Amino acid sequence: MDGPMRPRSASLVDFQFGVVATETIEDALLHLALQNEQAVREASGRLGSFREPLIVEFVFLLSEQWCLEKSVSYQAVEILERFMVKQAENICRQATIQPRDNKRESQNWRALKQQLVNKFTLRLVSCVQLASKLSFQNKALGYLHTKEELLESELDVLKSLNFQINLPTPLAYVETLLEVLGYNGCLVPAMRLHATCLTLLDLVYLLHEPVYESLLRASIENSTPSQLQGEKFISVKEDFMLLAVGIIAASAFIQNHECWSQVVGHLQSITGIALASIAEFSYAILTHSVGANTPGRQQSIPPHLAARALKTVASSST
Repeated sequence: MDGPMRPRSASLVDFQFGVVATETIEDALLHLALQNEQAVREASGRLGSFREPLIVEFVFLLSEQWCLEKSVSYQAVEILERFMVKQAENICRQATIQPRDNKRESQNWRALKQQLVNKFTLRLVSCVQLASKLSFQNKALGYLHTKEELLESELDVLKSLNFQINLPTPLAYVETLLEVLGYNGCLVPAMRLHATCLTLLDLVYLLHEPVYESLLRASIENSTPSQLQGEKFISVKEDFMLLAVGIIAASAFIQNHECWSQVVGHLQSITGIALASIAEFSYAILTHSVGANTPGRQQSIPPHLAARALKTVASSST
């Protein structure tokens, strides 16, 4: 590609392990655990998801185009997800308070839906800008917006989320756990695991629904989950601690499958998450990583290694 080379993500260049005091890491891990518990509780009973692969890819590519840190991509997706859920709830609420007229109700639904569709790209750009704290942009990937429109759009997102946009991301959990693993004497170097974790985290974001559907089927041992089982599983999708240990466990297998058991044992002792749950999530991630490509990255795991990985992970979960 012609043009100047973009700087690499600060997550890859500037990030270091083993330089933070153990007391600080312990406090950070406890804080993340408390945030995670609250997020899981609040997610119970929530329906719907806007984490479509094309939407996530759009956020990733826009962040790459603007040379943003990797953490910004994930936080922008989390902000956009919660904003769209709020918007959908507001549409449903408005529809219920309208007079019961089937024709008028249908027209209102179409109008509200079209309004949401027309502003979606603008809202997505606003979520990325809010996550990155960038200066205003007048042009984003061919979509022209004035500075006033951007200001109004960002304000709409902020108001809708009650100005709570400093959301935790799975990357924070991954990096904190990797730091703890380093202090615990993990046989696989943290920096090697970190690079693979970023690739697999991209993958889970892009293939969010298939990965979690596989995890749901494995957890209930049924290929056709009921609607009630799917609704109860919503809270699992918000469990970033579980996601982090699954990502690290899968990364450890890719890096050095002989050390996989040691890494998983450390993760279990640190988080209290059952070995079976870690193994099931690793299985789901590894199955979807075969042949999958993420923006700007190579294939996560070759098929010949995947066969061995799946056999090991499956046997560990029984």
